[in-house]
Amino acid sequence: MPKAPPASSPFWKLHRHGARLNRVLFRWSGGRVGGTFRGAPVLLLDHVGRRSGVPRTNPLIYLDDAPNLVVVGSKGGTDTHPAWFHNLMSMPMTEVELPGGVRRRVRPRVAEGEERERLWGRLVQVYRPYAAYATYTDREIPVVVLEPM
Repeated sequence: MPKAPPASSPFWKLHRHGARLNRVLFRWSGGRVGGTFRGAPVLLLDHVGRRSGVPRTNPLIYLDDAPNLVVVGSKGGTDTHPAWFHNLMSMPMTEVELPGGVRRRVRPRVAEGEERERLWGRLVQVYRPYAAYATYTDREIPVVVLEPM
């Protein structure tokens, strides 16, 4: 089975720096810059470190499944869930910012069963690499539904 690059690789360092730059450009431009990645829509997810208490923001590809938004905890197919996923699941609610500067309060939950399968198929259509990421790991990649509040 192919594997994702190790966490210490230059790939992930570049990814972290790119995410920081994306946040700045997204907020500066209202999502006109950084609001898409390889043709897929991007939102900014606000969360708080569950141990540190530090506010954080991650740019994530999303699916509009009106009225919900859907994001994926892929972490490129590594064997661990992304930190933002753990932080988000410890929060009863949070906010996202969409292109155009639109902010929404949302309640996160993990999709399961038939709902997860339906959403996973649509997510792979939005961003094809998700299908490959799923082959890199034995963990089930979480599909997170962000319900409006």
